[in-house]
Amino acid sequence: MKYLITGLGNPGAEYENTRHNIGFSVLEKLASLEQSSFESVRHGHLSTLKHKGRTLLLLKPNTYMNLSGKAVQYWLQAEKVPLENLLVITDDLALPFGTLRLRGKGSDGGHNGLKHIQQTLNRSDYARLRFGIGAEFNKGHQVDYVLSPWNSDEAARLPERLETCAQLIKSFATAGLANTMNLFNNK
Repeated sequence: MKYLITGLGNPGAEYENTRHNIGFSVLEKLASLEQSSFESVRHGHLSTLKHKGRTLLLLKPNTYMNLSGKAVQYWLQAEKVPLENLLVITDDLALPFGTLRLRGKGSDGGHNGLKHIQQTLNRSDYARLRFGIGAEFNKGHQVDYVLSPWNSDEAARLPERLETCAQLIKSFATAGLANTMNLFNNK
């Protein structure tokens, strides 16, 4: 059974370790824990893991956030991954730092990456993991905030949160969406 796990972010060194790239950071952590590496592929970078009889395709799109749907649609079709085996990982301003919220469907919540995926797939019933990045910015500075690096407190807490996300992804592939939501949401 195949799963497409897509972490949203922007390619390029200037975006590394920023709040908006938490999707990339989560996948990099999981690949590192499983001693897997990413290779350059069409529309992104891909790492393939085996876990308990499942194949996890970890995708970091290189299409930039606002065109993420292009990469997701391509890899769903190319690898014949059913929609219920898609998990998209993204940042969320509405959640406090490190809060995890897994859902099986929902709105884009104003997130341009999710918005493009929903427009491209023409549906919103796919799993998404929202990683809280907080909203510690002054009015009008949202873009600067999401594209800025973590503060020292967040950076210190990030490794544990990334490990939890790695466990969540493996649970999604083996225990299913509902069980994983019960185990990890808001923890």
